[in-house]
Amino acid sequence: MPSFNPPDFSKPILTDAPDARFVPAPADGVLPEGFFSTTNLPTYVRIGGEWRLPREPRMDSALVLAPDGGLWVREGRRVRRGEQVAIGEAEDGREGIYVHATAFMEEVGSDGEFKFMVSEVSREKPTDYALMARILVDERDGGGYPIWVAGPALVHSRARNDMVWFIQNGFVGALLAGNAVAVHDIEASIFGTTLGMSGEGKATQGGHGLHMRAINKVRAAGSIAAAVANGTIRDGIMHACVTTKTPFVLTGSIRDDGPLPEVITDAVAGQDAMRAHAIKSTMAILIATALHAIATGNMLPAFVMQPDGSLRELATICVDSAEFVVSKLKDRGTHQAFGVVTNAQDFMHILRLYVEREIDQRRAAKAALPADRAVAAAR
Repeated sequence: MPSFNPPDFSKPILTDAPDARFVPAPADGVLPEGFFSTTNLPTYVRIGGEWRLPREPRMDSALVLAPDGGLWVREGRRVRRGEQVAIGEAEDGREGIYVHATAFMEEVGSDGEFKFMVSEVSREKPTDYALMARILVDERDGGGYPIWVAGPALVHSRARNDMVWFIQNGFVGALLAGNAVAVHDIEASIFGTTLGMSGEGKATQGGHGLHMRAINKVRAAGSIAAAVANGTIRDGIMHACVTTKTPFVLTGSIRDDGPLPEVITDAVAGQDAMRAHAIKSTMAILIATALHAIATGNMLPAFVMQPDGSLRELATICVDSAEFVVSKLKDRGTHQAFGVVTNAQDFMHILRLYVEREIDQRRAAKAALPADRAVAAAR
């Protein structure tokens, strides 16, 4: 992963910059004219002669200065009348706001050109599963919060058991998905099919109605958790989330069947629920879902603040069978996303293999450590 290049605040344009200007919001949910529209890059705001980073960064929002001096990024709809909102359009610091666009660029090469943090998306380029596995194990062992954003192809493609394994082994901080993911997963648990398709990929007689029967059973139980408790749901992704107490957010759409009781059908409430996990995320894995991936990407900063105050890039992996989805995600501003063009089944199988290998290698290295130290001491 590219390292963080700190901004050079000794540049004249930054040393001579004024404090950022803040004006009150004219009404609830209305920003003042000329408000600064945020990006997902590290953004520094000059207040009292000091450059400060706002909390809860994301793109397409506003900078709000709280009465206690706290600096926040807030969606326009959440801003209240009278709150102090930063104004300005310049991103180079001349108006007291500096967007550090080169934060995660590589060093200047011998050819004098910058090399960006990600390559162009292509199914012909190799995928470094070993690196992804190391990052994911580091996240788990270091107390990180990886969020997984999944589409129903994850269930259809026989990657369901792999997702369960990642949940049960502590690699999932939260699961963000739509109604369909949970419905098809629960249908698989109850009936052994997904949308009436068997595990061998064959349609079953009368199978078209099985997902509706699965929804009905859960609604009769009252919730997914209740259906797990009474034995209706015996295995699968939702079962693993409930039994391991892994948070999940299911958001609805116009086309949803049912939906399941836990599905949030209010779009704004669903966005808020997803945002609560995006704020905490230290890694994001987006699999087989265009709309959910782009929605989540819009909520994510491009970086993570470390406990010591330093910054690092927020590892974001987008997996889809078409280059279009990954390219669209990057075009919508999530430029830090690393694209993997493959199907969900292959990605999950291979990633799990490499993660298991990484865990085994670390265990072996840890077991060998005392002997190495004894040899070194003897010398």
